[in-house]
Amino acid sequence: MNRVHLRLRSLTPLLVRGRALSAAPPPVARCPSPFHRTLIQLFRAMATQSNPESMQPPGGKKAKHKESLRRVKSKEKRKQRVEYHGPSTVYLQVVGSGSRDNAASLYVFSEFNRYLFNCGEGTQRLMHEHKLKASHLDNIFLTRLSWMNVGGLSGMILTLKDIGVPECVLSGPPQLEKYLNAIKTFSGPLDNIKLSVRPYTEEPYSDETMTVYQVPIFGEFRYLCLFFFRVFSCFLIFTDSLLRSLFSPIHPKRGNFLVPQAIELGLPVGTAAIGPLISALKDGKTITYNGKEIRPEQVCTPSEPGAVFIVVECPSEEFIEAVCTNQHYQTGETEGKVVLVAHMTPNSVLKTDQYKKWMERFPSTTEHLILNEHVCSVHNVRSHKIQIQLNMIHPEIFPQLQPYEVKEPQAALHVPSVRAECLLKFQLRPVMEWQRDAIPFCNTEEFVKEASEVPNFLEEVDECKKMSQNRKKMFLSFEEEEKYPEVVFIGTGSALPMKIRNVSGTLVNISPSQSILLDCGEGTFGQLCRHYGDDVDEVLSKISTVFISHMHADHHTGLLMLLYQRERALTALGKAFSPVFLMAPNQIMIWLSQYHHHCEEILHHIKYNKGDNTEMLKSLLRNNDLEKFQTCLVHHCRNAFACSFTHQSGWKLAFSGDTMPCDAFVYIGKNATLLIHEATLEDGLEEEAEEKRHSTTSQAIDIGMRMNAEFIMLNHFSQRYAKIPLFSNDFTDRVGISFDHMRVSIAADVMRSSLLDVSTAHF
Repeated sequence: MNRVHLRLRSLTPLLVRGRALSAAPPPVARCPSPFHRTLIQLFRAMATQSNPESMQPPGGKKAKHKESLRRVKSKEKRKQRVEYHGPSTVYLQVVGSGSRDNAASLYVFSEFNRYLFNCGEGTQRLMHEHKLKASHLDNIFLTRLSWMNVGGLSGMILTLKDIGVPECVLSGPPQLEKYLNAIKTFSGPLDNIKLSVRPYTEEPYSDETMTVYQVPIFGEFRYLCLFFFRVFSCFLIFTDSLLRSLFSPIHPKRGNFLVPQAIELGLPVGTAAIGPLISALKDGKTITYNGKEIRPEQVCTPSEPGAVFIVVECPSEEFIEAVCTNQHYQTGETEGKVVLVAHMTPNSVLKTDQYKKWMERFPSTTEHLILNEHVCSVHNVRSHKIQIQLNMIHPEIFPQLQPYEVKEPQAALHVPSVRAECLLKFQLRPVMEWQRDAIPFCNTEEFVKEASEVPNFLEEVDECKKMSQNRKKMFLSFEEEEKYPEVVFIGTGSALPMKIRNVSGTLVNISPSQSILLDCGEGTFGQLCRHYGDDVDEVLSKISTVFISHMHADHHTGLLMLLYQRERALTALGKAFSPVFLMAPNQIMIWLSQYHHHCEEILHHIKYNKGDNTEMLKSLLRNNDLEKFQTCLVHHCRNAFACSFTHQSGWKLAFSGDTMPCDAFVYIGKNATLLIHEATLEDGLEEEAEEKRHSTTSQAIDIGMRMNAEFIMLNHFSQRYAKIPLFSNDFTDRVGISFDHMRVSIAADVMRSSLLDVSTAHF
């Protein structure tokens, strides 16, 4: 059997020594290639410029708990008031614009409350990056119970629980209660947070900003749900088998009390007696003081009535009739006051005559916000930034991210319409207007300039490019063959999605037509979409096997979106549908079965044999040209697994999932060509690693040495490390660090390996 080598043995920029994030790093021995020096310099400079918020300080969680408690106390004080004055500032802001990689979601702000409309995969990551605090959320509204809208909800709930939010109110279809019960199969009890699910049969809900009434609506084929938030109001059209609507008047902003006029009329301004008089006058009541009748308009400015905004999701032509003929829209009382309609509606619906006519029924002053795949907006700017800078070092290992562009032209609309962009605002108070100042954009020149200002960085980049060009000349005849097998790191962080690193996901492209996915955390599909752009359907169609290491949310909650999008890709490409082989703990079937029976069908997407899986394993090996696929229990949570698989050509890959150092994993990964091992924590935090049942960097490297792995890639880093983890002195030229969207190839040719060794020696 040919000796197998890793292509990055001499080229990877991640084989480093020393502590790259140290503010004053000790002298570091000369690295064996220019890539090493280049990356060290880049990230040392970045580390000194890092936002302190990206590093979790000691006691950070306590600080978040204190912030949540302060909000609770201030909220309780406001509730003690008999009268609400209405919010002074209210705006609606786009979080996800509805593009294929970021589902539609909206954030509504008032100084009293925060509301989130839909919580698809990646919503939490966007809120963190753009500083929309999840700890301030009071209510989450779901327009329908599809994974597109609830894919990020389980992660959001776990985050709210961890940061000490005592209660969150969820409004959505009746299946929402079943969904919450289903996620407890992997989240465990949610005892520390009160989740109030508000069905349409309950009494109206009221808070400092608005009152919410739920009104059931029947459509032609299904029972629809309408959310109507009046004054600052919102219709949400639900499209599930059993849904309901909300009618929600938001309290108008009462007029201001005019002190000079009050003094002139003899009112006791400045004394305790003035309080009840002001309250009565602001409520529009006429009072009598010292025998004198005083009307509200004499001492108060007029109350500011609220506007109405509507959020509609009409996912297909099937629901157009129900939306357009709904009685709430047909009354002049509602239609005449609508200032904004947000359409979470695909292009196929927007271009129908019936839907266009319904849009035209609103006043000419009504604005229409469109959220669907035809939008063009950058969401994850920090991810683009770091990829552009890494791309300067090596364009093949760190390819630039790609946009996904819809080929179909946008629907022609005859009403004032705006295409959604991430962080686009529509302000309702104090001034009604669009605000674009917060919209993020990718300034490639600025990102390149920032990296270029790192001392000696450009010189090192030039040296790296010369090295790459020489290597290409040597390997010209092998260029196409050496691409496979290829490993693409989709998510390299732990616990929850953050702006630099998404949660776990690793794609192994075995050949041009065969791929295996190792773990599938929330947002995995979005990462694939940004990595491959217009080619994402081809990539999805080649995934035949998914391995889930354990049932923690950061390792599997992206699975459903991946499966739904894979089916869509096969249909778009005209390929026959076939389910994926799912290798996962048995507990995953409890979760998938509950979701399948109560929410959406999913089980036909997978092949899973809970009992004797000999036949399925044979099919898996045959479909992927594998000689062996092994798993073993590891030391993490209950039913946590690692895996290794050997290709017929001889190369072998071992994947740890989450684990402490584990002898069983050393055994099944013996002599691996590539070991991908979690290194959640830095050296010196062994006690914390043992408590959380994770590994430190040195522990992960030691496993690789005991395994006799040819190359070790460290993965699954704690999100406390802003861009790059802290290094130990155990790093050698056999150890690398993974980044999101990093792409490496395993070469399986003795001559090519020899040429790599020559290249390494030369440079």
